[in-house]
Amino acid sequence: MSRLVMVSNRVALPREHRAGGLALAMKCALQESGGLWFGWNGKVVARSGADLHVERQGGITYATLGLDRRDHAEYYAGFANRTLWPLFHFRPSLVDFTRATWAAYERVNALFADHLVQLVEPGDMVWIHDYHLMPLGAALRQRGVRARLGFYLHTPFPPPDLLTMLPVHRELFEALTAYDLVGFQVESYVRAFREYVMGEIGGEVNESGMISVHGGRRSFRVGAFPVGIDVEAVAREAAARAAPPRGPDAPRSVIGVDRLDYSKGLPERFLAFGHLLRTWPEQRRQVDLLQIAPPSREDVSDYRRLRRQLEQMAGAINGEFGEPDWVPIRYVNRGYPQPELCGLYRGAAVGLVTPHRDGMNLVAKEYVASQDPADPGVLVLSRFAGAARNMPGALLVNPNDVEGMAESLRAALQMPLPERQSRWHSMMAAMREDDVTAWWRRFVAALEGGGGAGTALAA
Repeated sequence: MSRLVMVSNRVALPREHRAGGLALAMKCALQESGGLWFGWNGKVVARSGADLHVERQGGITYATLGLDRRDHAEYYAGFANRTLWPLFHFRPSLVDFTRATWAAYERVNALFADHLVQLVEPGDMVWIHDYHLMPLGAALRQRGVRARLGFYLHTPFPPPDLLTMLPVHRELFEALTAYDLVGFQVESYVRAFREYVMGEIGGEVNESGMISVHGGRRSFRVGAFPVGIDVEAVAREAAARAAPPRGPDAPRSVIGVDRLDYSKGLPERFLAFGHLLRTWPEQRRQVDLLQIAPPSREDVSDYRRLRRQLEQMAGAINGEFGEPDWVPIRYVNRGYPQPELCGLYRGAAVGLVTPHRDGMNLVAKEYVASQDPADPGVLVLSRFAGAARNMPGALLVNPNDVEGMAESLRAALQMPLPERQSRWHSMMAAMREDDVTAWWRRFVAALEGGGGAGTALAA
């Protein structure tokens, strides 16, 4: 197999313990195949890219660079997270676009290309990840790179009517045609991308699914490659971390674990839990909600407002229903190591995962994998998470329907053991088929079969 070169905005260095789904999935691929991982080291420095740091550990070469304060503010916090993130999560009212941040986005992608072109060797496969680096493939082509280039988007991909609201949509999305393979989480995102390419760029799709643009001078393939987790590793960790059984009078737990983000549907989740307690008083003192929500992007005002809103909501619900020896909502604003989370998942009767939009949502899969097969909990999952497409045993909900979510919560808490076991087994079977190893192997196999620049992938 060719050497694999992974590229992401942020690199999880060996001494770091980042629990994000993207970092874990990419490290899993490189640990088995070996190769190079290139990207930002998370540091703000005096001058962007002035010093490329290279280290090697466990068969992986890590090559990282820093960004200066301006690039971090305009490229990362600006165009990537105040423009593309809300756009891709179907929140056009939150899109903040300026020509300055767009210029910074292009500038940092060009900087990445200038450094990466010196590291790519003949025969390499280059796999670029996520919305921060969409133009990077085109920048590499402009610098003469002929290697096979793949791109994978970890977020949702909205329909063309939303995408065309972005003033630079043509410049941005046409850059994706430089890749040999473009991957998405689920088939609906693939259809949206094809529709955009055909309607806005004049692309054509042949009978084998190959997309041609620019009068057939450039061809590439697009496909759905759902991200998975290391199912057995999570299950082992959860079993090892399992807490002692709670006393017979202890409340059962509902758990939510989400980065503090407006896409996760957290206010509606709190409202649904409050509605459960208000509508079915017998649930009081019988159940509590543990919501873990580590802060993120605190330099963005929308995130600071969300944190204040959730603190107020949790306080109001606890004030209305709480007792001296029972707190309805335990709201925690810090992260936990993955092994500790696995133990918390295992001890929860319900996993509550209710984003308004999510590319996949690996918390849903981690919750299911962490369950005790003899007495599994129930997953309540938003129909708008990518995971909903391959989690057949979940109770699907609409996060905009607070009363419906409360009803599903009550159904999950009352579900008999045989049904819980049946639903759990169906989800575990699907997750084992689409685990993290299957994900990266399928993508790499499709990319490896595609030849080089300008060459059609095998049908």
